Amino acid sequence: MTAWTRTICPWRLRSRTLELGRRTLVMGVVNITPDSFSDGGAFFDLNAAVARSLELLDEGADLVDLGAESTRPGSRAGGAPDTPQAPTVRAEEEQRRLLPVLTGILRARPDAILSVDTYKAATARAALEAGAEIINDVSGFSWDSGMAAICAEARAGVVLMHSRGKPEEWRGQTPLQPDELLATVQAGLAGSLAVAAAAAIAPEAVVLDPGYGFGKRFGENYALLARQENLLALGRPLLTGVSRKSFLGRTLAPLHEGRDAPVDEREIASVAALVAAILHGASIVRVHQVRPALEAARIADAVLAAG
Repeated sequence: MTAWTRTICPWRLRSRTLELGRRTLVMGVVNITPDSFSDGGAFFDLNAAVARSLELLDEGADLVDLGAESTRPGSRAGGAPDTPQAPTVRAEEEQRRLLPVLTGILRARPDAILSVDTYKAATARAALEAGAEIINDVSGFSWDSGMAAICAEARAGVVLMHSRGKPEEWRGQTPLQPDELLATVQAGLAGSLAVAAAAAIAPEAVVLDPGYGFGKRFGENYALLARQENLLALGRPLLTGVSRKSFLGRTLAPLHEGRDAPVDEREIASVAALVAAILHGASIVRVHQVRPALEAARIADAVLAAG
């Protein structure tokens, strides 16, 4: 363990400010896609997505993160428009899926804090105009050069995540040693912070995400999680998303006749990884099931407070 620990600090959003660090905040996930790895398109329908979002809020989610494009391994997410590698989901389609859900949630819950998971500047602009508070960019401002300016103009809260390459590249990447991996993630996030600063995004608007599963091979995720608190040296709070990730399913394989545990049997493992993430400095956790995450976070927070 290092001397770095999470601290109490503000997170400035588009229209309000949240306090981070006193207790762990829980961000519920709703995937408005037909091909999500985690729920198989269960919330692709408008009414189902709105209902699920309201359910997560009722269960105690502090924020809800809406995503309308899958970034699963092998996808063309992050590709440049009008090229052979162009994203399967273009900005217009992403917005067609996303915006009715966002407005439907806010119609029912005007005070809900909504985050939009997108790396496209056009979608970010539309979402912020429709009432989103946060842009969660899995590329850390690296896949669309217009994204930082859009977030700065709207004075939005931002989550800058580290992705080692793009989804179609992940399977062929060279493994990294633990210290090399940490240095790679730290340098990548520092670069994202520099882009944000150059766009005049205030530091207190930024939260960082190590990007578990995004270009990290199975065991590398544990090496990164064990060293995660080192990333607090960058000066910003951390959000972690370990819920239902493939590396958890691989670890459970001996309990499943040698096969990776299916997505719907990774919840207990997700909670265990969530607790580890909090104890290693996370202030926000991104989850698919809110109630168990809330209970686990309360215990982890009590451990931190006692220490």
